[in-house]
Amino acid sequence: MSDYVFFVDSACDLPQEFLAERHIRCCPLSFTFDGETVSHSNFDLTPKEFFARLREGATARTSGVNVQDFVGAFEEVLKEGKDILYLGFSSALSITLSSAKMAAEELKETYPDRKILIVDTLAASTGYGLLVRLTHDRIAAGATIEEAAQFAENTKLSICHWFTVDDLGHLRRGGRIGAGAAILGSLLGIKPILHTDDEGRLVGVSKVRGRGASLKALCDKYGELSTDRSAPVYLCHADCMEDAEKVCAMMKEQYGVTVELIADIGPVIGAHTGAGTLSLFFVGKHR
Repeated sequence: MSDYVFFVDSACDLPQEFLAERHIRCCPLSFTFDGETVSHSNFDLTPKEFFARLREGATARTSGVNVQDFVGAFEEVLKEGKDILYLGFSSALSITLSSAKMAAEELKETYPDRKILIVDTLAASTGYGLLVRLTHDRIAAGATIEEAAQFAENTKLSICHWFTVDDLGHLRRGGRIGAGAAILGSLLGIKPILHTDDEGRLVGVSKVRGRGASLKALCDKYGELSTDRSAPVYLCHADCMEDAEKVCAMMKEQYGVTVELIADIGPVIGAHTGAGTLSLFFVGKHR
């Protein structure tokens, strides 16, 4: 890994210690609470602090990594004579990947002999993080920058993202369901099951009655789609650790599988999904 540096952005929702241990560099997205002028990095508030504010009624607006932030981060590496592999947040959900591409074009003029390879993961949160982990495994095993980039491209549509939300209000504000459906669904205890599709978009798939049924539905998708029971399984949650532990127990009981990583959903992703969101990620037949 001495001839190139692996970059990601903070929408992967991987713990900072995880990234630091593997020498993966991270460009942070940011957010601002409505009515405030302070812009926060995705790492400035703990997830618990952030979701407490959402539960109190705060609304957060998110921002992707801008071009000049990428230029600054990338140029530090290029000056050292190293190349760059960047796996980025789904282009269907953020301008971040587009900013990285513009930065790469700008830097080509000054560093024509250096490579900046960019992969659109079409993924989000710890599903994106799982692809980062699998790609890093290849890098650690000696993959060239081209081999690592091709592995990520070949693997990304096998990373299954399945999640449920507890607060339909956030889906309503994001335009994913109507106001009437959100109110009725909340009254009836309806919980949507969603996934990230092959275009990198968040898509509703089904609805179940009650939180317990929604957690079971995530585990059922693992049974339906998983192709390698030895591959890592990741889970992330928006300040609902108790439910995360329930899913881990169900996965162990039903499939003999241990969830390898339980991560917090960060503020930038959490601003769109709300507190109580829970997601399961694994390698499967298809998304």
